[in-house]
Amino acid sequence: MLYKRSSALFKMAEQVIPGGVNSPVRAFGAVGGTPVFAKSAKGAYITDEDGNRLIDYISSWGPMILGHAYQPVVNAVIEKAQLGTSFGMPTELETKIAELAVSMVPNIDKIRFVNSGTEACMSAVRLARGFTKKDKIIKFAGCYHGHSDSFLIQAGSGAVTFGTPNSPGVTQGTAKDTLLARYNDIENVKAIIEANKSDIACIIIEPVAGNMGCIPPKEGFLEALRGLCDTNQILLVFDEVMTGFRLAKGGVQELFNIKADIVCFGKVIGGGLPVGAFAARNEIMDYLAPIGPVYQAGTLSGNPLAMAAGYAMLNALNNDETIFKSLNDKTAYLHEGLEKVLNSSGIDYTINRVGSMISVHFSEVSVVDFETAAKGNNDQFKQFFHGMLNEGIYLPPSAFESWFLNDALSYEDIDSTISAAERVLKTIQ
Repeated sequence: MLYKRSSALFKMAEQVIPGGVNSPVRAFGAVGGTPVFAKSAKGAYITDEDGNRLIDYISSWGPMILGHAYQPVVNAVIEKAQLGTSFGMPTELETKIAELAVSMVPNIDKIRFVNSGTEACMSAVRLARGFTKKDKIIKFAGCYHGHSDSFLIQAGSGAVTFGTPNSPGVTQGTAKDTLLARYNDIENVKAIIEANKSDIACIIIEPVAGNMGCIPPKEGFLEALRGLCDTNQILLVFDEVMTGFRLAKGGVQELFNIKADIVCFGKVIGGGLPVGAFAARNEIMDYLAPIGPVYQAGTLSGNPLAMAAGYAMLNALNNDETIFKSLNDKTAYLHEGLEKVLNSSGIDYTINRVGSMISVHFSEVSVVDFETAAKGNNDQFKQFFHGMLNEGIYLPPSAFESWFLNDALSYEDIDSTISAAERVLKTIQ
């Protein structure tokens, strides 16, 4: 496929936007080549600026769970826009979507809307610190919770070592309060807690990881975290920005029957518009301003267009009992097909899947955490990505990102994807 116009647009963008993109993964830095510029999308397909139609497996990084330009969402946004795009005042719709979200998700009483997943996770940690009156947090290597300073931390040399910043602009003072643990390693978490007794406000985790490829929690891992938090008066924060309203109506809490203390949302909850949210039981949420001492605010939080899109999306998911089974079945079908062609290729691989999240790792070892994810053959992934792109299949341009299926994908689309993978794998060295 030709990407002349995308290449020209990227060169223009580089002159006025850092790196030519407004989010780094879009720059194709992990796979090389020139980013594809989207022009339009409908259902399971994206049409780029060169007129190529691509089968989409990122779904705008998750929110397009029912496909692009889903008509009830489009209609809701248009109708709301005609009444005004922003007021800086409360609207009835904010209460309606809050009531709907609370009814769908177990173990939450109140929810506050913000403008991004980063804001949601940042606010959740501040709330946890204010509620517990403790300063330190535990996060997991490879889990991404947005670009707030507290989360841009790399590993120290051991369980008792403070993290260090992995981005300029993040201070050592901020880093010292973030402790880094290994995903799926409960003994490591125990050691960190033991070394920081009475200092840890919360443990924040992607309960199904999606930023080192899709990595499910080991059996019993989340339950053990819940137990450690209960024993040590630590709040358990689930970052369900990716998984919320995608893996089940009630997200991972429902799927695995695990209760978190605070839950963060994004992606699906906005129906494709910029939205985040965080939620908890009453006693925690009532610590927020204006009724509590923990300050959090946002001029455009609860924006009527975003609320309209999110409300239409959640209503669709809440009213159709077949959607999640359909998504799971399609993802399982893709998994089985890819497994078959990969087995025939002789290339080392492992596939991880939970619900409608899936990833292919070109690795001979099981991928259970960031360390094992990093052992994958990135050169093979690059070849696979560009080969699939040339076949008209748009995958995440990084080996460290989950694929997200949408329900507009047909089995014919998936068969085409599997056939394309078979052809591409024959070319990989």
